[in-house]
Amino acid sequence: MDIESFMRGYKRAWEQRDDALFASLFLPDGRYHNTPFQVQRGTAELRAYWTRVKLQEDVRVETEVLASAPGSGIARWRTTYQVASEELFRIWAQSAGTSLVAREPGDPLPRMVLDGVLVATFRDGLCAEARIWWHSMPSPA
Repeated sequence: MDIESFMRGYKRAWEQRDDALFASLFLPDGRYHNTPFQVQRGTAELRAYWTRVKLQEDVRVETEVLASAPGSGIARWRTTYQVASEELFRIWAQSAGTSLVAREPGDPLPRMVLDGVLVATFRDGLCAEARIWWHSMPSPA
């Protein structure tokens, strides 16, 4: 596996909201750092973390490989999705370190935009470690 094939799988796993596909990109002891301070290790933790994407609808992922070398790579990704639950909106607000966007009761949940960078290392045909840095915000109207 290289960064190009990893990003194709990453996109597919996110757009299909498929936790098993996401985990299959990694070695059995693979690591995914979804923030600089959190890491999911191994298939069970990777799958458990990725289930949160099931709270997203109409997911669209764009990727661009920035650098590729034997055994590693860097890519940029941009994702938009419709928030499908109040729970996901609270998760986003907590992870982004912001308060909830002002909404009146009954207002629709927002469409979110995430922009990030991913750095990955590969071994034995799978991802050994991936680190992401990202920012998110509600999509402008």
